[in-house]
Amino acid sequence: MTRDNALHWRDGFMAEVASPWYAERLFDRLPDIIFSIKDRQGRYVSISETVTMRCGLKHRQDAIGKTAFDLFPAPMAERYTRQDERLFRTGKPIVDNLDLTVYRDGSAGWCLSTKEPLRDATGAIVGLACISKDLIEPSRGGFIDSAFADTIDFLLDHIDEPLRMDALARRAGLSQAQFDRRMKKIFQLSAGQYIIKTRIDHATRLLAGTELPIADVAQQVGFSDQSAFSRQFRHVTGFTPRQYRQLVQTGG
Repeated sequence: MTRDNALHWRDGFMAEVASPWYAERLFDRLPDIIFSIKDRQGRYVSISETVTMRCGLKHRQDAIGKTAFDLFPAPMAERYTRQDERLFRTGKPIVDNLDLTVYRDGSAGWCLSTKEPLRDATGAIVGLACISKDLIEPSRGGFIDSAFADTIDFLLDHIDEPLRMDALARRAGLSQAQFDRRMKKIFQLSAGQYIIKTRIDHATRLLAGTELPIADVAQQVGFSDQSAFSRQFRHVTGFTPRQYRQLVQTGG
C-alpha cells in the first residue's frame, strides 16, 4: 500500500466511525488526564469525565457550550483564554505548559498541558484539543542515585536562594544536559520548570497558611523583589499572589 493509498484508506475508515466521541470514553479511563475540545469562541464541545468531577458538574453535558469562565475561577479562566488566543493567533501548538489548577475545595494541583489546533477541510483553525496530565511527585525510591537525590535535597533546602543550573549539575556529578534529562525522566519537568514549580508551590502554601506580607513571601521563595515574584506567580498560575490568597482563604 502506497503512502497516498494508506492515507486514503485511513480517512475512509475514520469517516465510517459512527461517533467521534470515542475519545471521551478513552480519556474517562485515565483519572490523571484531563481532555477537552473547544471551538474558536472558547466554548466546550467535549470534555472527559475528570473535568466533570473536578468542576463539580452533575453531567458531562452541563459543560457543553460553556466557557472556562463558567467552570473555573476568573484568573484561571483568563490564563486559559490567553493560551487559547495565542494558539489561534499563531497556529502553533502549546506543548508541556506548566499550569497550576485550583480545585473547588481550595486545594491545588499541578499539570502539564498540551494544546493542538483543530482545522477544517480548508485548513482554517476552528478550535483546539487539550490534554492536561497531573504531575505526581515520585517517591524517594524513584531517584536514580544518591548524588542526584542529594542535589534535589539541596535544591529544596535552598529554594530561597539563587540557583545555578551548572552548579546543581556539578553537585549531581552530571553535565547540564544529563542533569536536565534526568529531571525530565523523573519529574516530567525540565530543571528550570522544576525550580519554578517548587518555588510557586512553596509560595502557595505560605499565601494560604500564613499572613506574611507578599514581599516576605517573595523573599522566602527565592525572589529578589515583590514585583518579580508577582510577575512569575501570575505567569504560572494566572493569579496575582493577592488573588490567590483571597481565593483559598475566603473561598473566592
